[in-house]
Amino acid sequence: MNELDSEAMAGAMSELGYDTAASEEDADVIILNTCTVRDLAEKKALGKIGALKKLKDANRKLVIGVAGCLAQQRGEQLLKRFRHLDFVVGTREIDKIPELVAEAMTRRRQMASLCPRRKIVEPTAYKRLHDVKAFVYVMRGCENFCSYCIVPYVRGPETSRPSSEITDEIKKLADGGYREVCLLGQNVNSYGKGLREKIDFAGLLDKINKINGIERIRFMTSHPKDISDRLIKAVASLDKVCESIHFPLQSGSDKILKLMNRGYTYSDYMEIVGKLKKAVKDIAVSTDIIVGFPGESEEDFRKTAKAFNEIEFSNSFIFKYSPRGGTKAAGLDDDVPLKTKLERNRELLTLQEEISLRKNKEFVGKKLEVLIESPGKKDKNLFTGRTRQNIIALFKPGDFKKGDVAGFIPSSATPAVLSGKLADK
Repeated sequence: MNELDSEAMAGAMSELGYDTAASEEDADVIILNTCTVRDLAEKKALGKIGALKKLKDANRKLVIGVAGCLAQQRGEQLLKRFRHLDFVVGTREIDKIPELVAEAMTRRRQMASLCPRRKIVEPTAYKRLHDVKAFVYVMRGCENFCSYCIVPYVRGPETSRPSSEITDEIKKLADGGYREVCLLGQNVNSYGKGLREKIDFAGLLDKINKINGIERIRFMTSHPKDISDRLIKAVASLDKVCESIHFPLQSGSDKILKLMNRGYTYSDYMEIVGKLKKAVKDIAVSTDIIVGFPGESEEDFRKTAKAFNEIEFSNSFIFKYSPRGGTKAAGLDDDVPLKTKLERNRELLTLQEEISLRKNKEFVGKKLEVLIESPGKKDKNLFTGRTRQNIIALFKPGDFKKGDVAGFIPSSATPAVLSGKLADK
């Protein structure tokens, strides 16, 4: 989501005639797009803001702005703490960036645009980082209020885009040569809430599936408490919807899930995973996990480790709990020692690596489908792409080119990458 917001910011600046600078030292404008979901991300952002003072001291004409969740949460504080900042802009005010930059160029005063508007003005231009796949917002905001999460406070209430707006954007992407879209929302399962048209996320997928030129559809994130049988049926029946789903578990312990205010039990989660695996052949389920949540005992953690073996996630993003000011969990005693958090984090990472390797080896020799994306970073003679299960593939392009969808037969596997050769689709 931050990547897409950054593309929108760059697009807005491009419409003003700006282009990407070769370095920070060469820039006329520097905008930091920040995250505050985790304590480490916030500390990195604060450190970077402070470090930019040297550039401002050397070039008084330099405009520096801070956007994103940190700006939304602590914008006024940032302006007081960092006098070299020109402006802060909130998560729903990206469209204001051009006028903030222009104002900073002329009047040289600190400004804040942090109004939590319910209606979002969608960007009119993006400077895309990729040229065959694109992120597309279908909704913004969150109303789940998980006890550890700052997102509802900095991203605002759930707001869905009209389906016609979304399909028009995707048609333009298809006309521009894009072959894959990833639909974004804090909880895509809530799509349609508040719209005049009667539509849910499954209905939206059906509309997008009919757009010529688009070969693949992905989406994230799905909240387990809201996933419907209708959505599972859509994933199974719509040919362009990929066989992969990001499905955050967070913990395998019902006690911890309740403290997290997740709204489901582990057995609820397992029931949905069972339906997905039964309905969709070779579906890859990825997840998010928090270790060291307040009150997490060794027994609670063992339940999470057991879940890894039972579900066999294709990939997982594992985070050490850190309190976020303003959330309900911040009032709990952060009683799991850092050493224990680190040990649990490492154990799950090792377990995930073993599972990913085992699952990836099952694809060796089988014919898969891959979207050809770009030359490899280390060897330009090799290209990379992704399978429908969202596994990185490495291969020689042969007669195929970037943007093609081709058959792919892996000959070897690592926990993260399949290597092999291309074949006819």
